[in-house]
Amino acid sequence: MLAEINEGFLWASLVWGSVGSGYLIYGWKQKEPLPLLGGVALVAGSYFIDSWWLMSLVSIGIIGLVFWLIRRSGF
Repeated sequence: MLAEINEGFLWASLVWGSVGSGYLIYGWKQKEPLPLLGGVALVAGSYFIDSWWLMSLVSIGIIGLVFWLIRRSGF
């Protein structure tokens, strides 16, 4: 469980969970697997990572990875 819930954690969880939800909905409606999986990873990260700065770093990395994979695959 979470040792301490503070303001930074709540804001980071709100922001990255919302971005992940947007990726997930976009991937679902467009039938695109990369944004869908990226959205699932972002939402899961906002649930399971209990440090706001680590959550932010991981989320930015996931977004960068999804962007890089989409550009590489030519979608």
